[in-house]
Amino acid sequence: MTIGVLLSGCGVYDGAEIQEAVLALLAIEEIDAKALCISVDAPQHHVVNHITGEEMPESRNMLIEAARIARGDIKNINDVSPADLDGLVIPGGFGSAKSFTKWAFDGPDGDILPEVKLLLVNMMNVGKPIAALCVSPVVLAKALEGSSYSPTMTIGSDAEPTPYDIDGFMAGLEKTGTATEKKTIREINVDTENRIVSAPCYMQEASILEVRKNIRSAVEALRDLI
Repeated sequence: MTIGVLLSGCGVYDGAEIQEAVLALLAIEEIDAKALCISVDAPQHHVVNHITGEEMPESRNMLIEAARIARGDIKNINDVSPADLDGLVIPGGFGSAKSFTKWAFDGPDGDILPEVKLLLVNMMNVGKPIAALCVSPVVLAKALEGSSYSPTMTIGSDAEPTPYDIDGFMAGLEKTGTATEKKTIREINVDTENRIVSAPCYMQEASILEVRKNIRSAVEALRDLI
């Protein structure tokens, strides 16, 4: 069983959330599956100093940065097809909303990278399940916008502490045609009809142990859909 891990770079504020990515890789290994790391050979939107939160005057490439997480074992998204995968995980991180899509700037009206949309739509069309972690439901929602699919996903809950505007995200998702469910860090959402798993992860104020358990539950649910 091979599960793709789609990475938008390396670092929560400008790429893939590293802890979520690594915990997804660990969970995939734990269910006796093989991970295939994937990224896009294109510049990320910008580079952020993760100490100060300030933008840095340099450019970085998503594929090269994501290779740091993958220990160099990574494939260009253009060289991957659904036939290579049994399922796909998309960790969170601001790269999902800044580079894979422009959700961070234009909300649900923002664009999505064509190559990302193509892989996700093709996965859906052949019935291969997808797990979207943290903020990454926005990527899948944009990919499926205007299609025949009507997915249901979670992006967290405001019933427990969160640094983000959950209601605002939910309204944006619903504008794309995605139904939403509020789930806490101890819960995941499984859309069995569309074969989509989603989990809040660091959309909530959570410890790394809580996020680890959340991701393990999501990967196990993905396995069950496979």
